[in-house]
Amino acid sequence: MEERNFEQRCAIKFCVKLRETGTETFNKLKQAYGKHALSRSQVFKWYKAFSEGRESIKDESRSGRPSTSITDKNLEKVRALVRSDRRLTVRMIASELNLNNITVHQILTQELAMGKWCAKIVPKNLTIEQKDNQKDVSSSSGTDPK
Repeated sequence: MEERNFEQRCAIKFCVKLRETGTETFNKLKQAYGKHALSRSQVFKWYKAFSEGRESIKDESRSGRPSTSITDKNLEKVRALVRSDRRLTVRMIASELNLNNITVHQILTQELAMGKWCAKIVPKNLTIEQKDNQKDVSSSSGTDPK
């Protein structure tokens, strides 16, 4: 997504240099990127910034505390813990390593590219007796068996 935004900012800057209006620029971006185009307000924000002389296409750094929990050391701890027992939940890993649940989830999904796979246990091959029993149960409850 960030790459697409970068491309669109380049296009906005190009349109500013061609002296096109903000509305024309927005319409061209909508035509080129469809539903993935920047919003109208974002296009006009960048259009104004480039019109006023901004040269950099990259985002400016934001204030705020950087993440200090996602470190190489914590990545290895989470990886080792998951490999030792794959049935651990995010909460269990977080309490074991004294980390935030969100941090552990981000490490698992984004850094280690892992995901939780669940399956509903449903009997696929029913015996004839089980099928008859299923019909009896569904007919007594007033619903039609499928």
